[in-house]
Amino acid sequence: MQKTFFVLAAAWLAVTSPARAQSVSSDLAQWINPLMGTDSKPELSNGNTYPAIALPWGMNFWMPQTGKMGNGWAYQYSADKLRGFKQTHQPSPWMNDYGQFALMPITGQRVFDEDARASWFSHKAEVAEPNYYRVYLADHDVVTEIAPTERAARFRFTFPQTDSAYVVIDALDKGSFVKVLPQQRKVVGYTTRNRGGVPKNFKNYFVLEFDHDFTSTALYQDKKLASGVLEVTAVHAGAVVGFKTRKGEKVNARVASSFISPEQAELNLREIGDRDFETVRQQGRAAWNKVLGRIELEGGTTDQRRTFYSCLYRSLLFPRKLYELDANGKVMHYSPFNGQVLPGYMYTDTGFWDTFRALFPFLNLLYPEVSTEVQQGLVNDYRESGWLPEWASPGLRNVMVGNNSASVVADAYLKGIRGQDMNVLYEALTHGANNAGPLTAVGRAGVDYYNKLGYVPYDVKINENAARTLEYAYDDFTIYQLAKALNRPKKEINLYAKRSQNYRNLFDKQTGLMRGRNQDGTFQTPFNPFKWGDAFTEGNSWHYTWSVFHDVQGLIDLMGGKQKFVATLDTVFTLPPVFDESYYGEVIHEIREMQIANMGNYAHGNQPIQHMPYLYNYAGQPWKTQYWVREALNRLYLPTADGYCGDEDNGQTSAWYVFSALGFYPVCPATNQYVLGAPLFPKATLHLPSGKDVVLSAPRNSAENRYVNKLTLNGREYDNNWLSHEELLQGAVLNFDMSPTPNQSRGTQAAAAPYSFSPAKK
Repeated sequence: MQKTFFVLAAAWLAVTSPARAQSVSSDLAQWINPLMGTDSKPELSNGNTYPAIALPWGMNFWMPQTGKMGNGWAYQYSADKLRGFKQTHQPSPWMNDYGQFALMPITGQRVFDEDARASWFSHKAEVAEPNYYRVYLADHDVVTEIAPTERAARFRFTFPQTDSAYVVIDALDKGSFVKVLPQQRKVVGYTTRNRGGVPKNFKNYFVLEFDHDFTSTALYQDKKLASGVLEVTAVHAGAVVGFKTRKGEKVNARVASSFISPEQAELNLREIGDRDFETVRQQGRAAWNKVLGRIELEGGTTDQRRTFYSCLYRSLLFPRKLYELDANGKVMHYSPFNGQVLPGYMYTDTGFWDTFRALFPFLNLLYPEVSTEVQQGLVNDYRESGWLPEWASPGLRNVMVGNNSASVVADAYLKGIRGQDMNVLYEALTHGANNAGPLTAVGRAGVDYYNKLGYVPYDVKINENAARTLEYAYDDFTIYQLAKALNRPKKEINLYAKRSQNYRNLFDKQTGLMRGRNQDGTFQTPFNPFKWGDAFTEGNSWHYTWSVFHDVQGLIDLMGGKQKFVATLDTVFTLPPVFDESYYGEVIHEIREMQIANMGNYAHGNQPIQHMPYLYNYAGQPWKTQYWVREALNRLYLPTADGYCGDEDNGQTSAWYVFSALGFYPVCPATNQYVLGAPLFPKATLHLPSGKDVVLSAPRNSAENRYVNKLTLNGREYDNNWLSHEELLQGAVLNFDMSPTPNQSRGTQAAAAPYSFSPAKK
């Protein structure tokens, strides 16, 4: 009997031990913490995220709202009251929201004001999953639950016994409309609230259907009760519908919205149909597990798995769908550029300055079917606005620098994405590269100077000029790469190849760093390499000097060779976190996040320097990449409310983690190479949509064994410091022999270095 017990116990442990359970579980959504990064504020970002209750790339997200109406920090983990549950399209607190409206269940006195209806809540009585949210509202003794689809959602409110149960429908201010249809148990309306990037006719039309009769209705016009009416158009319109409930009685609501029309909002309710709450919830879970399942992990700690899949979740939210399906299932969209309803795909809510680096290459590798739709949507962007957006939310926005739509378009095509009209997109790229746009952040500000002098001068009142020059040079490289692939005329190809070298015009041999340059050819004086902003964008010269993604060998040569290059890389990590904030007149949050990270002047919380640890590979010291990437993975990311080290930024900072944890990273999009680091997990399998697998096996991987002693690719020893996209697409098995000490002979030869435009000197 005792022997039998031990045999059964051993079998049970084999099945239920964490390592075994983690390797066989198909419910990958269990690892996601949507609250990761929500403990943030304007002065210090630990992500600046909110719990997005949504489906992958869904048109509408839902979120619990702690902040006041119009506050970009709409959910802060440190808050203790909720004001409502908001349909949101917010990509970032800095961009704020558009097309938002809110629901809020209350009991007792009927109120509409957001402060009066607010309720205390606790994270102990809160459940946040990507496809489901639940919270207890203490002041009203109500449990609220949400389960979304792409354009609709089911709500379930569990009330106490009362004849004073209500649901507030707040269409918010800036122009809104609400109509109550009691016989149909329905509320319809629209909101126009936005922070820019929309035409004059912009509206988000919504419809709510309840499963209970209304015992009372009240409409509010500019926060005042409007007597005897069933519809209100106002600056700020809203409604409160009442119910009589037993203890524990559940009031269900279906809600959908549309940017096209009220009729389309009704059509979007078809995403729910007659499915009950639990069915919608489980189907949402299945949708998440399907996309998460393209990456299967084995081993690693619980926190590492939670961080990985939380970052993967963030990487699959943006850009969001802005298209809808008409009555015949045809893809349509409301154009945020010209206000018309037109056929075809459209995606929005992403800033290419952030996301060209890793997020879009990640989609091109693992979710090419989404990339195809995104690229088709970019064709429509250009046709409808005359420009490609650099920051879309939902239309053109005047934020950040660069012309990085070129990278997004070129990388997709060069990675095999098809179905888009490349004649239109190539025209869009060359148009954007040779013209200043209607906004400073569209096209190229300073383009005439750049094309004539080879740089945007420091002294011509164009802000962040050095950053613009460096990004334009890289963007020209991506156009050069695309022009070659499209067999464009040689003269055209050579033009963009030449312009890709314009980064050289800002290199100051005296300091060994990039530096703003005046129109007469002199460098800016005085020069402080620790000065944030000014010639650079949300960073300093120590950060932007490395923004030569396409020609690292050229940068090595400018710095005087590999030894000096590596020494300069090392210095970024060994410098104290000193800074000069005088350009901004205050310590912006990006500076503070660098200061407190205890990684010298390395500012991982902002995008310009995130690729920098991988550059050791170009100088023959890959073990330093392996060390510093693991340090960043371990020290700068946690699956907690303060889990990021700066703005998450629409999946970019998350995609850095996902790529880096797998063991490689796209330093230079628009090439076919990924630069190697070292995997974080003992095993990861990429299930490509083609049916092929990429297996990344590192059985001896551990906290101590962070260095790659030996690597084989499909059974052959592999010494290169990069992987090719084509080789991965064919299916590949990579075996990493991990070691606690660096192998300083592997990957040291010049031939092992990743691609650079300039050849290595012999």
